[in-house]
Amino acid sequence: MPEQQNVLAPLTESALFLTLTIRPGGETTTRELLPELAGMIRSVGFPLPDEALTCVVGIGSEAWDRLFTGPRPERLHPFREVIGPRHRAPATPGDLFLHLRAKRLYPCFELARRVVGCLGDAVSVADEVAGFRYFDRRDLLGFVDGTENPTGDAADAAILVRDDPRFSGGSYLVVQKYVHDLDRWSAMPVEERELAVGRRMLDDIELPDEVKPADSHVALTTIEDGDGTERKILRDNMPFGSIAHGEYGTYFAGYTADPGVIEEMLSRMFLGDPPARSDRILEVSTAVTGGLFFVPALDFLANPPPCPANNGGARHD
Repeated sequence: MPEQQNVLAPLTESALFLTLTIRPGGETTTRELLPELAGMIRSVGFPLPDEALTCVVGIGSEAWDRLFTGPRPERLHPFREVIGPRHRAPATPGDLFLHLRAKRLYPCFELARRVVGCLGDAVSVADEVAGFRYFDRRDLLGFVDGTENPTGDAADAAILVRDDPRFSGGSYLVVQKYVHDLDRWSAMPVEERELAVGRRMLDDIELPDEVKPADSHVALTTIEDGDGTERKILRDNMPFGSIAHGEYGTYFAGYTADPGVIEEMLSRMFLGDPPARSDRILEVSTAVTGGLFFVPALDFLANPPPCPANNGGARHD
């Protein structure tokens, strides 16, 4: 198994989620950054060992064919928008995704600043979200996030590609930004909030099956194989917020060996799964972005395939 990027890095206090689009003519500049990224991470992180700075880079479906010749990951495709009768999970632009993590935010900011500075006018910033740890790993809705994350060998099995030999050791990454209506949520009784999530708020214990509603978030996002084995993903979600803009929410970042697992979760959330309707959480939480990226192993980034000849290698002005 090739060495992967720091997908399995421990949950941190801070994160920066950066979505970039590649401008026409910026392909070669973008591709040439990839082998330099490891050195840039070391340059910023080495003087700050206690910060545990990491950066994971993912590449979108359309960008892949613009950046590289040769084969592509089998399950890489554009994010599939989900339009339900009441709620929608939109697909939004994104060619390159940077997931930066550290104890404090400033190393993430500095590394992102250097990366974007090197790319210059080859890219545009489509979205930037700064995440933070909130109390005892709770989201802004008051519930602990990431409780069911796999660990050890189970985490490797859940997130590392093994059945596509050309891209073994990579992962798929699905990201979405959810904006919460906190006033409406706060006005709900605690018992109603617990039924919406499917867990008790105080101790984070999952509600018994006979109590947990079929349209609770936990019920709809639990995916099982035919034999009853649960399909796990690795969530590295973070709360975010802006008092000035009145925007508060959760940034979802889900790593998986098979994006179909997360796509089924989203289908159940937004379309329902009889007898359940759509996820109760969506009454107060609106998805505003959506992207799917492939996170290649380190040896791919160190020696990426050349750009297609028709891109010309010219930097966009």
